[in-house]
Amino acid sequence: MTDDILTIESPQQKLEVAPGLGAAVTAWNWRGDGGEMPLFRTWDRAGADRYSFACFPLVPWTNRITRGGFDHDGRFHPIQPNREGEPYPIHGDGWLQPWEVSERREDFIKLALESKHFAGNPYHYRSTQSFLLLPDGLQIDLTVTHLGEASLPYGLGLHPYFVRNAQTLFSAHAEGVWLSGADAIPTRHVTRLPAGWDYETPAPLDGDMIDNCFTGWNGKALIDYPDRGIAITMIMPDCNGFSLLYRPPGRDFFCFEPVTHPIDAFHMPDQPGLTVLGHGESFALRAKFLVGPSPSAV
Repeated sequence: MTDDILTIESPQQKLEVAPGLGAAVTAWNWRGDGGEMPLFRTWDRAGADRYSFACFPLVPWTNRITRGGFDHDGRFHPIQPNREGEPYPIHGDGWLQPWEVSERREDFIKLALESKHFAGNPYHYRSTQSFLLLPDGLQIDLTVTHLGEASLPYGLGLHPYFVRNAQTLFSAHAEGVWLSGADAIPTRHVTRLPAGWDYETPAPLDGDMIDNCFTGWNGKALIDYPDRGIAITMIMPDCNGFSLLYRPPGRDFFCFEPVTHPIDAFHMPDQPGLTVLGHGESFALRAKFLVGPSPSAV
């Protein structure tokens, strides 16, 4: 069945994934003195909307592409919208397809997908996503290999939904941000962050909507839960400076996405962060989510 959920676990944690539902994580829980605590938002299993999951892969691009597609090497490649209510194709197509289990151990699982022109997209690629339970957290590796004959630009990312409440604190370095209009498409880049958007030092996640790509990220972020006595340090070792923060007002979750390129990079000068792959060429993204004591717990 496409909604079968597989579990890997260790003494400290439990991870649930749904290969048939876009290789999505449906739960990631930490085991402490008070029992299991959700670190990613847990899927309620009420529906198969990927936006209700705990985390899902972004391949072969992240976020939105405007203008109905993109030009590469003198050819226009059309891409259709892929989510109801969303005018632009978003987050690639790997999250919309069933993946296969290629390897599994008690604390490790590797999923694989070969996608060939899904929904008329120009991409033919192979992707793998592996989950490894570390002694102090979770490591996710996402890879892509281009199988088409002509080269194409690629991007990768992860879309984790972190739980949050009024006590949750967040911090991540940024040197700038792309501001956008009403449709979240960047309109200009600024190095002076808007009021309430600066998370250089730990701060609560209240405030207005943020759904923007930040620049100058150093590959490290902290999600601190002083009321639960724990914190998550997210690390992207090969970060190239881009991250995306989604802070919806009044919700019990937020997203901080490790990504390799900004929103609509396909239509920016020099296509920042995109990686052009020829036949058989690959690149990868690694993210670690390390759990430790809260630095601000009383």
